[in-house]
Amino acid sequence: MKFRTLLLVLLVGATAYLTFEVSQNRDPLARFAGILKAGAPAAAPTPVQEISTATTPAEDALVLSSPPREDAAEGAKRFGPVADYLSQALGRKVVYRHPGTWGGYQSDMQRDIYDLVFDGPHFVSWRVEKVRHHVLVKLPGEFRYLGFVRADNTRIKDIEHFAGQPVCVHAPPNLGTLMLLSAFDNPSRQPSIVITHGYDGIYKGVLEGKCVAGMLPKNHLQKYDKDGKQMRVVYEHRPAPEQAFTAGTRISAHEREKVANALIAPGAETILASFREAYAFDGWFVPANDAEYAGLAAYLKPVQGFYR
Repeated sequence: MKFRTLLLVLLVGATAYLTFEVSQNRDPLARFAGILKAGAPAAAPTPVQEISTATTPAEDALVLSSPPREDAAEGAKRFGPVADYLSQALGRKVVYRHPGTWGGYQSDMQRDIYDLVFDGPHFVSWRVEKVRHHVLVKLPGEFRYLGFVRADNTRIKDIEHFAGQPVCVHAPPNLGTLMLLSAFDNPSRQPSIVITHGYDGIYKGVLEGKCVAGMLPKNHLQKYDKDGKQMRVVYEHRPAPEQAFTAGTRISAHEREKVANALIAPGAETILASFREAYAFDGWFVPANDAEYAGLAAYLKPVQGFYR
């Protein structure tokens, strides 16, 4: 009986309390929250995750690249020894990376992915202008692009006669192709471009009649037509500095000097024999500077991504 009376008193008291708290616009359970919280076990501290620091550029391998004029295997054969040789000279790892495609090459260049690059004067000029590369060394002589036809073709007298004719060239942004197109102001009077793989492919394309004409660097045309009897030159673009090596901002001035000295050093010709054979040039690398290549980037203005 006493228990029932006590229970009844508690229920009446609780009801009265709840009614009063509600009438005062208060949460009747709020005052118990601190008590409940105080009695609850403390939550385990959240473990602090260790923040990994980024690898500094100096700890990364330097990337050497060049246009995809050859497949990846041939590129590795040509530039792998260059990368190994420069790794020794620098005391810092240099790796060759084949760009895969011309599109990939353009994109990577524009994003400043490459630390060391060997390519044509218009690319050299653009990197100096846009991504603060510096010219290290160049091939000797001048870069002379020639327009040619078969020796028995007497109809084509000069480059104006290329208009409407199939001309074997590399895909833009190859410099010879851009030089050719720059000679034609009227788009309706341009040559019919036949994209061809490899210098030898361009030469064979003209020789076998696939194309009426072709565009090649002078040293390569002389390499394939040693006695000058198979082909006839009908156009020679104004000369430019030869192909060159440039170095980007992740290479210090002291390291740039090391690379340049290594490429000019006696004995480098033998070590890099496959490179020398591929580019068919006499002599060896010579010193070069940024000013020599000024303005040549203008050939790239029609090519997507370089200036817009």
